[in-house]
Amino acid sequence: MKQVLNSLVLAAAVVATSFNVSAAGELDKLLEQVKKDRISEGQLNKKREKEFLAAKADKQALLNKAQKELKDEKARGDRLQKQYAQNEITLATKATELKNAQGTLGEMFGVVRRAASNTIGSITASNISGQPGYGDRSALLAELAEAKKLPTTKELEDLWIALQTEMTESAKVAVFDAEVAQLSGGSVTKTITRVGSFNLVAPDEYLIYNSNVQRIQPLGKAADSHYVSSANALQNAKAGEIVPFYVDPSRGGILRLNTQRATLEDRYHQGGTPGYVITAVLFLGFFIAAISLFITLTEGSKMKAQLKDTNNPSEGNALGRILKIYQENKGSDVENLELKLDEAILRETPRIERGINTIKILAAVAPLLGLLGTVIGMIETFQQITLFGTGDPKLMAGSISMALVTTAMGIIAALPLIFVHSIVAARAKSIVHVLDEQSAGIIAAHAEKEKA
Repeated sequence: MKQVLNSLVLAAAVVATSFNVSAAGELDKLLEQVKKDRISEGQLNKKREKEFLAAKADKQALLNKAQKELKDEKARGDRLQKQYAQNEITLATKATELKNAQGTLGEMFGVVRRAASNTIGSITASNISGQPGYGDRSALLAELAEAKKLPTTKELEDLWIALQTEMTESAKVAVFDAEVAQLSGGSVTKTITRVGSFNLVAPDEYLIYNSNVQRIQPLGKAADSHYVSSANALQNAKAGEIVPFYVDPSRGGILRLNTQRATLEDRYHQGGTPGYVITAVLFLGFFIAAISLFITLTEGSKMKAQLKDTNNPSEGNALGRILKIYQENKGSDVENLELKLDEAILRETPRIERGINTIKILAAVAPLLGLLGTVIGMIETFQQITLFGTGDPKLMAGSISMALVTTAMGIIAALPLIFVHSIVAARAKSIVHVLDEQSAGIIAAHAEKEKA
């Protein structure tokens, strides 16, 4: 047992001795590493310090340079300010010298600029500028209107010639060939007649000169036929011949507005569906009236022929049929004969008065349809106001036109129907009156025979 303990103590001593030896070696290595790191850190710090000092020197150099530039700029600013003041004095002196040198020519300079400025607009938009050879006058006027110096003698002469040319050509009727832009695109060469500075006309049309694109072009819509006829008469006129011509003093502006007005056909279609129904009612009334008028006229002519020969009654007319009933009932008493004749007249009356009441109804319905169209148009107007407001009146123009046009169409349809109804009713009444008159005469004659 004692030997075992001694062995354990010996082993522990050996282990402790080995641990102390290894730990001491590690500490030496750590110490050496710290010394090396200290040396490296010192070298790095010296390097950083050197870089910092170098950067400090550079910043100082930049600062010195900036301060020098600032000083130079201040000196330059003072120099320029003195130069500016000196230039102002020089300009004032030169302006005074120029004014003294111009004398009364300065007033002429102002007159020339004002004349050029006032004339350039009218000459640029003039129809004369659309004629070949006269389109470059506006360039000279633009130069004179913007000139800063006195005009030369040649420029004054050119201005004079430009103004004189405008006045002279305004009194002429000239014929020339030029390119005319088409509304469908492209252009075509036409023979154009220029009436002073007012109008340009070609065969079957009026033209206008568009100064924005410097081209001649037709109106947006063809002019009325009587205007076109006068244009054709002017183009076909011989030298020295005087022909009437419609002149538009606004160079086509009024004529263009006139062509943009709604025609009767446009107004008619603005009535919409109510307007078409009113038209159908009108034509239906005319058709019925024509049939009724034909029947009454035919019957009237046959009755006139029958009145000339009452002894031979014919079945082809109302009077003949009544006379035939009388001949068939000559032996009857007055009361029975009167009843039979009244029955015959009542039987003839519906055929004679056929369609007259229908015309009267249609004449009363037409204004009501116009009122219906008015109500529909106002409903659409208020719907558009609800959706889009009242900012753009054009949005409501169509509905308002419908409301007004249908009212007018209803009245226009009712008036002729009323007159036609009166005519047809009068004709039918006259025929029935003849039948009543003949019937009364027959009864009176039969009564006298009966008494005798």
